[in-house]
Amino acid sequence: MVQELQIGGTRQKGSGVAHRHCLERCDSLVLAGGLGTRIRPVLGDVPKLLAPIGERTYLDFLLEWLARFGARRVVFALGHGARQILDHLGRRPPGLLAVEAVVEPSPLGTAGAVRFARGKLATDPVLVLNGDSFVDADLCAFHAAHCASGAPGTILCVEVANAGRYGRVLIDDQQRISGFREKDASFQGHAFVSAGVYFLSAALLDEIAAGNASSIERDVFERLPAESLAAFAGCFRFIDIGTPETLALAESVLGRGGFGDSMSQGLQT
Repeated sequence: MVQELQIGGTRQKGSGVAHRHCLERCDSLVLAGGLGTRIRPVLGDVPKLLAPIGERTYLDFLLEWLARFGARRVVFALGHGARQILDHLGRRPPGLLAVEAVVEPSPLGTAGAVRFARGKLATDPVLVLNGDSFVDADLCAFHAAHCASGAPGTILCVEVANAGRYGRVLIDDQQRISGFREKDASFQGHAFVSAGVYFLSAALLDEIAAGNASSIERDVFERLPAESLAAFAGCFRFIDIGTPETLALAESVLGRGGFGDSMSQGLQT
């Protein structure tokens, strides 16, 4: 299905991202096929993309964010609650942002979703992002860094405190990813973690499509030789809306007068 959407919104004070067009010729793929079991006690059968954030849905914030960087075409890989999401998209007025969707017959994992949607993706590179997390990063700086790196993929990484709650990404002084570390509750201190947002080349997308991987991070990224992938790392506002606790914080991150206000460039590690 293809729909044309109007993304409204005026420039937010201090956002620094209005009238930027780095994603104009770059497809975006939103991975949103998960079952949402962690958040179901709060949302019931409502899919995470339609989680209420104030008087809007998370999907509305996501589309506006992409449009601020010039996005013109977004592909959604859907599963649980697909009909509700398609109905929500269909109620939006026509505009410049084209949206297409593929509906997985069963949960395929993040790499499986990329494989299932590959035929819909026409650009090189493609912006791929998890549909349940938000990071307040400058996507134009991210895109420029990816193009300059020459890497088949670049992962947007966020510095977090108490990194033992996450799997960690190890980044060398050339901004290449030297390795990954599994979640370790005993780890203390700051570290970089994946924000679930990537620029992937057409060649890497083809490789994923030709394989049988389930998880894009565990089965694809972690199996590539060290330093194959680049990192765009910084201190960005980051939130995963996949749990009741983090969803409760989402309005303070997304709804406090403009989620572009604290845009940051990538930091050297």
